[in-house]
Amino acid sequence: MPIFEYMCDSCGKEFEELVISRSAQINCPGCLSTRLTKKMSVFAHKSGEKFTSSSSGHECSSCSSKQCGSCH
Repeated sequence: MPIFEYMCDSCGKEFEELVISRSAQINCPGCLSTRLTKKMSVFAHKSGEKFTSSSSGHECSSCSSKQCGSCH
């Protein structure tokens, strides 16, 4: 089951949602609006002790590090 990242077009809140079904109704947890924009997510996986990212050298989405392994 994938986790998607959204931004609410009404209040600007950014959040993640576990989507069980394609027909699931998703609402902003802040204002309950359904006007949402799906954000681009970076795929990451753990290999040994470090996380590697599909962003190939771009900044980590959760910090300003150039290497995602440094913040996980």
